[in-house]
Amino acid sequence: MPLPVYFAPLEGVTDAIFRRLHRERFPGVAKYYIPFISPTQNLRFTSRELSAIAPEANAGVPAVPQVLCKDAEQFLWAARELAQMGYGEVNLNLGCPSGTVTAKGKGAGMLTDVCHLERFLDEVFARAPLPVSVKTRIGVTSPAEFDRLLELFSRYPICELTIHPRTRTQFYKGQPHREVFARALEQTALPLVYNGDLFLPEDCLALERDYPGTRALMLGRGLIANPALARTLAGGPPLEHEELRAFHDTLFSAYSARYPGHVAVGRMREISRHFACCLEDAHKPLKAIRKAASLPAYAEAAARLFDTCALRENPGFTPDAP
Repeated sequence: MPLPVYFAPLEGVTDAIFRRLHRERFPGVAKYYIPFISPTQNLRFTSRELSAIAPEANAGVPAVPQVLCKDAEQFLWAARELAQMGYGEVNLNLGCPSGTVTAKGKGAGMLTDVCHLERFLDEVFARAPLPVSVKTRIGVTSPAEFDRLLELFSRYPICELTIHPRTRTQFYKGQPHREVFARALEQTALPLVYNGDLFLPEDCLALERDYPGTRALMLGRGLIANPALARTLAGGPPLEHEELRAFHDTLFSAYSARYPGHVAVGRMREISRHFACCLEDAHKPLKAIRKAASLPAYAEAAARLFDTCALRENPGFTPDAP
């Protein structure tokens, strides 16, 4: 049996509309992680956050909210609210490398102060109203930091620990330190999920072969570029050109109906940049997409992309894509 596939959250892309439409068209994803919410001292969700986590917005989607927070009381408040909404899991984000996030001591910034992180986890796991999973980097500047972090994580009943084996300073560049993930499999009894640079079916199959004991795979950019990747891994058919185009057109229609034109175009630009990784000779149409400033201009450029570019033989995300 293939490993379960989880859809990693990507801010501005994998919103409720994307999750619902992807779920309808491309089976195979076991969990969809909702881009992070960040509770504050006033203990309220913003209207944007409420639209993302509203149960009706995620009906039929196995969604898991992700929380970005450095205060245990704020995290516990959010977890209680999410439990009342009917969610069965909440995910703690210790992996976001963004400078604006880490400067506030959140995301991967929490890894800089292990003593604070320990106090935070003590409070959370003493009173959490539902299972807590964690997504983490392996350190701030050095992979050697992860030995201490893993020892800390292993003290708690984390329902799943997702490891992105890069440091915060690597962001998404350079090679993941998979040797760190391999050691973690040997050193902890926690269920481990692998995340990082899984772009093609063969990437996923090799990871599963080389690291037995892995609980699941979390895919982000690879699953956005090739939305049929999880289906293919489960033994289903590979991506087809026309279904990629139909998915694009359905997303464009839904975003155009939901958002002001410039917002819809901005979201579709990012999605098209990923989809274009699966298409041959997409550079020129992508230039027109980047320049599009209105819904009609975007629609014309996107039509050119799909009309003139054939599907690659082995479609998938490419890190050096334009």
